Amino acid sequence: MSTKPLKYYWEDLAVGSTRELGSVSPTREQILDFARQFDPQPFHLDEAAAQASVFGSLCASGWHTCAMAMRLMVDNFLSEAAGLGSPGLESLKWTKPVFPGDVLTLRHTILDSRPMGSRPDVGLVRTLWEMHNQHGDTVLHMEGWGMFRRRTPASAQDTHKD
Repeated sequence: MSTKPLKYYWEDLAVGSTRELGSVSPTREQILDFARQFDPQPFHLDEAAAQASVFGSLCASGWHTCAMAMRLMVDNFLSEAAGLGSPGLESLKWTKPVFPGDVLTLRHTILDSRPMGSRPDVGLVRTLWEMHNQHGDTVLHMEGWGMFRRRTPASAQDTHKD
């Protein structure tokens, strides 16, 4: 675990701000390894089955795409943030398949922000995660809430019921 000082608290996450959080390129072996362990559908495991599928070629599990996005998020943002986890997602869409060798880039946009009424030391942030391939096609679209520690807890006037 890192002991470097935190750069991002709830107050630093302005609505409308966008961050590019790096890129990743899954290999055929990584796609197969993930599928064997977590999503053993034929089009993730077998070239012939994948060619006969709607995808036309071996492709990554959508869950693998989410896991790659999460890794980029942790490495390039959350490791420096006062993050407290997430109460969940509002939407998750896999809009294009991910193939071996694709170069995936993650963009993170703050959509909404508010103090948490039941916890004056916590703020909620609704975010959009978009992952694009090297052609500019969106392959992952995810919206959800994150919880972040506040530098300064809310006063009684700022709080409301969650």
